Amino acid sequence: MGTRSPLLAALDRPPLDPAFDFDGSALTFGALDRSSCRIAAGLARLGVRPGDRVAWFGPSSPELIELLVAVLRMGAIHVPINTRYQSEETAHVLDDSGARLAVVAEGSVGHACTRERASAVTTVVLGQPGPGELSFEALRNGDEAADAPAPAADAVAMLVYTSGTTGRSKGVALTHGGLAANLDAILGLWRLGPDDRLALCLPLFHVHGLGLGVLGTLMRGGTALVAQRFDPAWVVDAFASRGATVFMGVPTMYARLLEHLDATPADARALSKGRLFTSGSAALPASHHQAFARHTGHAVLERYGMTETGFTLSNPYEGERRAGTVGFPVPGVEVRLVDDADAPCPPGETGEIQVRGPGLLAGYWGLDEATRAAFTGDGWFRTGDVAFVDADGYHHIVGRRSVDIIKSGGFKISAREIEDALLEHPALAEAAVIGLPDPVWGERIVAAVVARAGQDVRALPAALGEHCARQLADFKKPRRFLVVESLPRNALGKLQKHRVAELFAGLAPE
Repeated sequence: MGTRSPLLAALDRPPLDPAFDFDGSALTFGALDRSSCRIAAGLARLGVRPGDRVAWFGPSSPELIELLVAVLRMGAIHVPINTRYQSEETAHVLDDSGARLAVVAEGSVGHACTRERASAVTTVVLGQPGPGELSFEALRNGDEAADAPAPAADAVAMLVYTSGTTGRSKGVALTHGGLAANLDAILGLWRLGPDDRLALCLPLFHVHGLGLGVLGTLMRGGTALVAQRFDPAWVVDAFASRGATVFMGVPTMYARLLEHLDATPADARALSKGRLFTSGSAALPASHHQAFARHTGHAVLERYGMTETGFTLSNPYEGERRAGTVGFPVPGVEVRLVDDADAPCPPGETGEIQVRGPGLLAGYWGLDEATRAAFTGDGWFRTGDVAFVDADGYHHIVGRRSVDIIKSGGFKISAREIEDALLEHPALAEAAVIGLPDPVWGERIVAAVVARAGQDVRALPAALGEHCARQLADFKKPRRFLVVESLPRNALGKLQKHRVAELFAGLAPE
């Protein structure tokens, strides 16, 4: 057994190499190694033991990286909390995970929640601590301790809470071995390594940014340039003057980048210097693919995965990156499409994506029944996402089985297909299509849309109706268009379809 988790392999890199850069303030691998040793010793003095949960509610900061490394090297479990959560959601994560200690930003929702649980949760404050609390500086300034033995491959490394579409969020238990296997595969597939500089704007309470952005750097080296929040001008500057080579984003980020490039075309030259641009967490519209390639000369590499499965499907690094698809299974990952009876689908047929491989979750924390229900008897994880495979083997995501397949008039209709057709209209910025209960049709198709700036929103529904009449079969046309200022999204920009129906609640029928 080695002396540290494979997730921390890059700590052996030259100590002066920068690991993370926070707007010009560099955290080197050597400094990170030393400070995380001191923090691990401090956590142990406070009673944290292997397997204990350590929560984080705070900004993307050097302290987050130091705490994460300390937790991983001592065999405890890192529990990131979404900083957009309110009190009830934050309290649920603290209580459900059984967090022994939490590091929280002073005055935050997380701070208020830990104060209410002072007898159960030790509070470490980023800022000025109150009575019975400890400052992060005090935790960091103790003596260094020798590494504990490396955690077992099946030991849980992180507990990441998913924003479920129904009910409270569930804690997804991810192991050292599972994370390392999946990250090693995607790092190799995308040729990510010590010479790369990653422009990292993703939130670090989610597995997308925390996994590949942070743990990828800790495994393979390179430097992550970390932003507190997404800003198109920051991204441009990262490539123009700070040597960025890679950008990982989500569709809402690309939409804002494209708006910026439309307004300031000269900035595209900076992005053209990059090596790799990836997108995930939601479907990137074909129009965005085309516009980004036109501006920068780069084809965005789109991929698919989820908290429970890690990186699952990816367009090729070398070869055609096909817009509207998520490519092929990542090395080491098995993917199959099945019908409602879990029988494999014939080629070209639409079915649920099921996944098997070393990177899968160990289970949902404390939810044995939910864990059993999520897997088939022979170990395939049920994603709930629906896709088909084209003649060339590329996977096309149709959507969520529960909300993106609309059953209307005896037809099964893809909401994604209708959304893509709507987004071809030049007046639209965003579109969300859902099915609402209907006594005659089973479900009737409706669309919530966001107009581009300067559009006549009163005339837009009629224009969209005419557009759909030209683009779609009559049974696929939305029966109503609702123009809204924004669509409900989570912190990563993923559309929350279950909340779109609320936009139509209380409206008089048409």
